Amino acid sequence: MSAYRGGPAVYQTVSDATLKALSQIDSPSICNAIEGFDYRPKNAGFMLPEIKAVFQEFTPVVGYAVTGVISANRPEGHSVRREDWWDLIVSVPEPRFIVLHDIDNPPLGAYWGEVQSNIHKALGALAVATDGTVRDLDEVRELGFQFFSKEVSVSHAYVHMVDMGIPVEVGGLTVHTGDLLHGDKHGVTNIPFDLADRIPDMVRTIADYEQQTIGLCQSEQFSLDALKEVAKITRPY
Repeated sequence: MSAYRGGPAVYQTVSDATLKALSQIDSPSICNAIEGFDYRPKNAGFMLPEIKAVFQEFTPVVGYAVTGVISANRPEGHSVRREDWWDLIVSVPEPRFIVLHDIDNPPLGAYWGEVQSNIHKALGALAVATDGTVRDLDEVRELGFQFFSKEVSVSHAYVHMVDMGIPVEVGGLTVHTGDLLHGDKHGVTNIPFDLADRIPDMVRTIADYEQQTIGLCQSEQFSLDALKEVAKITRPY
């Protein structure tokens, strides 16, 4: 059964200014910054490389997760009403980041294509991350809706939603509805709410640290001894 019953829910949010700042940072820098706070293990908090950005040229997206579970292998049995799914989506603050776990192994049909992208963009979503499949790539690229997926599929087969609003695991990352997610051409990561406001400053601190090494390596003054000296500077992450 779905965890969502249509009642009021309270979700944690960050300021519009923080959302804007985070959307201007690439995902590797976001991950580096989180590491700089020693907040969680360095091998946790992000989706595995199997979940790939389909549109590599798109800028980063940041949004609050809305979770669902899908299947395409067999005709619909228990199925979530799309009206209930839409109600769940609009209960979550904007911008929204859809996350769908596909229970088929291997994944078969695409829940996500041109129609779903238009519907969900109209409902305030910027992207979907799924361990299932996507399709209609040309049309969705033109729309500006980002896909993070495991595979591309030609057909939707019997695809339907079987649950929603529950914690799902996609690409090794457990996602709850309301989580703050960030994604770009490198992949998708979870941003802890406790750190969100502090990440931009940490990104700048790490960039300043890295520039000392990069600047030396690109300069005419480069030498092995100089590199060893720079390496002695305390690493912030």
